[in-house]
Amino acid sequence: MRMIRNRLMIHAFGRVGAVSLVMALMLLLNTAHFAVAAGASTMNQRAEQAYKLAKKEYGQFNRDRKQWSKRKNWIRLIKRFTRLHQDYPHSQRADDALYLAASLYSSLYNYSGWNADLQRSNDLYGKIVADYRDSRLADDSLYHMGLNAIRMGRQEQARSYFRQVIQDFPKGDMVGKAKARLILAPPPAKKTSSSCAKTGGTGVYQPEAPRGKGSLKGKARVDNIRYWSSPTYTRVVIDLDHEVSYTRGILKDKRQRDRIKSIYLDLHNAFISGRSRNIDINDGILKRVKVAQYNKQTVRTVINLDSIADYKIFDLGNPPRIVIDVIGDRVKERLAKKSLGAKGTAVKTGPGDADQLSLAQQLGLGIGKIVIDPGHGGKDPGAIGPHRVKEKFVVLDIAKRLKAELEKQMNCQVVMTRDHDCFIPLEERTVIANTKKADLFVSIHANASRNRKAHGVETYFLNLATDKEAMELAAKENATSTKKISDLQLILNDLMRNSKISESSRLARSVQDHLVKHLRGKYRNVKNLGVKQAPFYVLIGAQMPSILVETSFVSNRMEEKRLDSAAYRQKIAEGIAAGIKKYIEQVKMAGLRR
Repeated sequence: MRMIRNRLMIHAFGRVGAVSLVMALMLLLNTAHFAVAAGASTMNQRAEQAYKLAKKEYGQFNRDRKQWSKRKNWIRLIKRFTRLHQDYPHSQRADDALYLAASLYSSLYNYSGWNADLQRSNDLYGKIVADYRDSRLADDSLYHMGLNAIRMGRQEQARSYFRQVIQDFPKGDMVGKAKARLILAPPPAKKTSSSCAKTGGTGVYQPEAPRGKGSLKGKARVDNIRYWSSPTYTRVVIDLDHEVSYTRGILKDKRQRDRIKSIYLDLHNAFISGRSRNIDINDGILKRVKVAQYNKQTVRTVINLDSIADYKIFDLGNPPRIVIDVIGDRVKERLAKKSLGAKGTAVKTGPGDADQLSLAQQLGLGIGKIVIDPGHGGKDPGAIGPHRVKEKFVVLDIAKRLKAELEKQMNCQVVMTRDHDCFIPLEERTVIANTKKADLFVSIHANASRNRKAHGVETYFLNLATDKEAMELAAKENATSTKKISDLQLILNDLMRNSKISESSRLARSVQDHLVKHLRGKYRNVKNLGVKQAPFYVLIGAQMPSILVETSFVSNRMEEKRLDSAAYRQKIAEGIAAGIKKYIEQVKMAGLRR
């Protein structure tokens, strides 16, 4: 009996012990939960404090535009936000930090012109979409990935991102914008070698295709609107199926009578297919472009402006298009600063001296940028020699060699408008130089003539043509007629009002002299055709000293054979590089003397 009672007592004590153990475990779990919660709270507090400090620096950076000119300032701030994410990846501010870092890389592209910055931006946006899918910023990030893809010329990838926004975030606030972008974005381009999308900030509007082919009752059709955007310069191109007459006008701000609110163009005897459309640009220079059927005979294009210093309008042919160049106020501010010395004191300057001083400061300090433009390409072979040597391949090889020489000899960045066999319209080549904020623009070509005996090298800069041969060459390179060149010269004075003609002339002379000298060092019978001037489309609108080099005549059997030789092309590249280097040294000395 006693044994049974003892067993019952042990059993009772066992049950009490088990209950105590459960209670102890529950207490331990609750303590751990509170500890985790307290730790998360502390982490969020620290992340919030770090985010506020970084955001304060971000606000100061946005207000101080002087910091924008140096890449290291952008990178320092970007690292501030990415480090915050790395230190507090599970905090409530991790996605905000990544988003601001991504947007900074996207904004930096406007100043660097490097696609790599856009790709870094998309990498960070992509991390938000992948790791923080429930974040309110996930759909925004995906939408901005599409915008960056457009700027990199990846139209189909952009469409994919916009479709993903609609599919994955149907209740998000980016759905409407994504749908609008899918309507405005062009259809996927066919895989051909006829396109090189190398410009930044590109957008395209294509109206709905008309039923049937050709124009409606003899009217010109507006095929599409293209634009390229940068912080200081925007170019808009209206593509047509045949030439039209047009009138232009401006609308001034009612409050500020000296401020132009809008530019409009009325295209006569023209039509568009489908509805009127608004193209939002919002780059600080242009707000938007609107295309609409004004009446049965007229298409009106209205360009709403934000802040501009100047604008130019001209038309090109083959194919027909109208070009509108708009220059932002920041360019005017930069030009005003050129008349100041290193310590901010005024210096005496003469004609062209401001340009010299600016180039001396930029190129002399080793931060210059040179854009090299190999002519023709893709569907446009350029001139073809008696033995089928094509200009487009010859000049591409010369340009690559020139790039290598410049990078080897000088501390500057070299950008090529094309680095493979692809077609770029003439107006886009100038855009690349302007949006990349180049200090020099050098277009490389091979000459041709109906006179098979014609040979030699010559260098051109933009101006009125002085002889029949220059007119004919400009017509050939512009893919138009001499009559069109004659018409262009009537408006060229206005187009060149702010062009760097004096500096372009000096650059052309230096390149021509050294090119001839280098070729004559190894080859006989090299004819110096000198420095000339002509209205080349590819040079119109360039905001920096710009030249076009005709390296030799591919139509001449002797020079065709030479151009087909790698050794000859190397000598051409070395000669042009020597001329550019000498010009920069002269500019630097001119700046130091002032």
